[in-house]
Amino acid sequence: MENWNEYRKELMARVGELGKLSPDTVAGYQALAGAGKKTQHLDAKTRELIALAVAVTTRCDGCITMHVAEAAKLGVSREEIAEALGVAVAMNAGAAVAYSARVLDAFAAQG
Repeated sequence: MENWNEYRKELMARVGELGKLSPDTVAGYQALAGAGKKTQHLDAKTRELIALAVAVTTRCDGCITMHVAEAAKLGVSREEIAEALGVAVAMNAGAAVAYSARVLDAFAAQG
């Protein structure tokens, strides 16, 4: 199993290096990441649950370690995470079904 706490520390160090090499890139990311906090239409727990579901669909280990840590700080339960992950699984399955229809369309166009 991954040592998620150690991975998060190493990731933050590498992002820090990137920030020194390309500060506008990291600043731009931080502006995007913080945009939702400013509107306050969703609470912080909901934003973290969405982030975890998206982390699964995009297969981003860095996103997982960062957002799990934040979700834990906010008191998100395992059950809430499991429900959000269930949505991610359903979305991935739904996308596969939709793209399967595209494959059939492309095959039909062959003649």
